[in-house]
Amino acid sequence: MTYELIIVEKRTGKAWDAAPQVRSVNYTTNRTGSPGTLKFTIIASGGISFVEGDTVRFSVDGQPVFLGWVFTKNRDRHAVINVVCYDQLRYLKASASYCFTGRTAGEIIQEIAGDFQLQTGELDDTGYAIPSLIMEEKTCLDIISTALQKTLLATGTLYTFFDNSGALTLKEAGGMIAEGVVGTGSLLTDYQYKTDIDAQTYNSVKLSRPNEETGRADVFQAMDSANIGRWGLLQLYQKVDTKLNDAQVEAQVRAMLKFHNRRFRTLKVQALGLLGLRAGQMLFMDVPGLGDIDLRQLVLLERVSHTFENDLHTMEFEVQELGDK
Repeated sequence: MTYELIIVEKRTGKAWDAAPQVRSVNYTTNRTGSPGTLKFTIIASGGISFVEGDTVRFSVDGQPVFLGWVFTKNRDRHAVINVVCYDQLRYLKASASYCFTGRTAGEIIQEIAGDFQLQTGELDDTGYAIPSLIMEEKTCLDIISTALQKTLLATGTLYTFFDNSGALTLKEAGGMIAEGVVGTGSLLTDYQYKTDIDAQTYNSVKLSRPNEETGRADVFQAMDSANIGRWGLLQLYQKVDTKLNDAQVEAQVRAMLKFHNRRFRTLKVQALGLLGLRAGQMLFMDVPGLGDIDLRQLVLLERVSHTFENDLHTMEFEVQELGDK
């Protein structure tokens, strides 16, 4: 493997290829809620000089992996420096207040990116204009995540928001199918498999919509009596926007019950590395005899962590979309 880790010192414009001094590199992406993170350990030598805010580009065998900026340096007495870098999504952790009416998720991303002087790339048109989205003093990442969650509930389509080497990107997850297969006899080295009805499972969903005319709330409910008998009553209660009509709230409560009314299966995998794999993609897995199921399907990657050390590339990833069929 050929590594290239270019650090550009903004103050002087000088670029350093730090790969010869780097001991190890770890690159992690999460499907929601956090920026892509590059961590590396470097031995300070050869006149390399960089500070927080300098640009970092990492590629493997000529393929771009990461573009971001230095945020943390931690140096010990032996001149070994642990460095943490983030991509553009880090700047969306800024707090803000927004009020959107009749805007798609892509349009919301475009406006926020413009306000924070961030670069955008391909933003899929979700085809769904969110009736109303009002959020005060929330991080921009939370605002965008809420827009995507509302889009999912209304359309049933999942979208992935990420930084693609310096361009904020929104793509339908179903179209982001990774090349390769991970499973028994194919890259897989170990796994941990968990089933639960604890964290995300609800067999009753109630949505409350304030009613200014009556002074009381209109309540919409969907439940599964059979699963209540199996697991006990597991209820989710939330308020919804007053601008939603009855049909929209009823569709939302049904969609939420469909998603939450199941036993969740979580899979953590250790494997040999598959270059280009990132959270938010779909990956085909083939693991017969995985606990109570034979896993032969596309799965949604929630978290992916790559480690590059010498000529060895390994990865760990988490899958949480293995609900009951």
